[in-house]
Amino acid sequence: MNSRRGNDVPHSPVFYAYLVVNINGAFLFTENSKVTPEVMDHLKSAKVELRPYDSILSEIESLAVQGVNLWMDKSSLNTAIVSTFKSASDRLKKKKRPILNGETGPDAIFKPSPISLAKAVKNDAELEGMRNCHLRDAVALVHFWMWLEDEIGKGVILTEVDAADKLLQFRSEQSGFMDTSFDTICGSGANGAIIHYRAEPGSCSIVTDKELLLLDSGAQFTDGTTDITRTVHLGEPTARQKECFTRVLQGHIGLDQAVFPENTPGFVLDAFARSSLWKIGLDYRHGTGHGVGAALNVHEGPQSISFRFGNMTALQKGMIVSNEPGYYEDHSFGIRIENLLHVKAVDTPNHFGGIEYLGFEKLTFFPMQTKLIDMSLLSPAEIKWVDDYHSQVWEKVSPLLDGSARQKKHLHINKA
Repeated sequence: MNSRRGNDVPHSPVFYAYLVVNINGAFLFTENSKVTPEVMDHLKSAKVELRPYDSILSEIESLAVQGVNLWMDKSSLNTAIVSTFKSASDRLKKKKRPILNGETGPDAIFKPSPISLAKAVKNDAELEGMRNCHLRDAVALVHFWMWLEDEIGKGVILTEVDAADKLLQFRSEQSGFMDTSFDTICGSGANGAIIHYRAEPGSCSIVTDKELLLLDSGAQFTDGTTDITRTVHLGEPTARQKECFTRVLQGHIGLDQAVFPENTPGFVLDAFARSSLWKIGLDYRHGTGHGVGAALNVHEGPQSISFRFGNMTALQKGMIVSNEPGYYEDHSFGIRIENLLHVKAVDTPNHFGGIEYLGFEKLTFFPMQTKLIDMSLLSPAEIKWVDDYHSQVWEKVSPLLDGSARQKKHLHINKA
């Protein structure tokens, strides 16, 4: 991990800290040993005072005694801070402190943190970094899939852990690589049906050309965060597997092409990704999309695309979300197709109600295995989407590859 960003949380370039902000400055509560002289000078110039990490509760109590109002986000604060402020506030109010400036005492204001939204809406530099790191990530994935196909073709025995370790090796060779963005999910056959599966040495399965392989992985680069899932078959898929894969792909395309009015919460779009599965009585048990940080946490709020309709956060220009419908046949196989998308403005011929309409720009460029597609299920528009996407993959990724890696057969790019 890049020590200047922090490495307290596995796979996330952040450090443990609290921050109290007022109109005149801020107090950063963290361990002094984590702050370099260069960072200390920057904090001082920004009017940020460093304080010990374990003094946060006494500071919260002091703020209550001073009679201040404190804005807190319950979704991200721990119970100790909320209860400490409330207890100190209640004690102060019982003492009947004289009214000052029309105030009757300190109050907790519970609202979503403005910091969460500021992180979620990426600026131009963050978006450019995300675009660039996804292309380098694609290069690593090309080398990995070439290696895996060759090894399986030669009859080499490889476990799911072996595959995940080799992917990490290829990623680590890319410039700006810091770490994986989460523990790689490499599930062969029935293990692919376990949504948050993690292969362990000694108990994991063998990767073969007889079963589907689901690989969900990502990386932390200095300029961005990646998260991609591809499902492949290194032999001959069954008709059932092809039908399920194709319906998942149709859902992926449906969400990718969605156009929607501004102020639309993400849950409204969830059905776009499920409708093809619903038509034959299938579904999946997880959300369709989560927010993603830019060189930060791979799961980042407040936005999401999910059947859990309690999240009313509207999708806004600059946000990044995943598009990852799937299907999981218990004890048999799992399918997931995931790209990251950037929310952008769309030029529509009409603007009903005088509002702006939004859509998505793809950040992830890596092929989808065409031999898993049942072409008879795709509409002409869906076939065009697949062909256009693979053309973009070739244009963007192939110039970054050397030698045999530039051959289209190794990118799995074929006309749908």
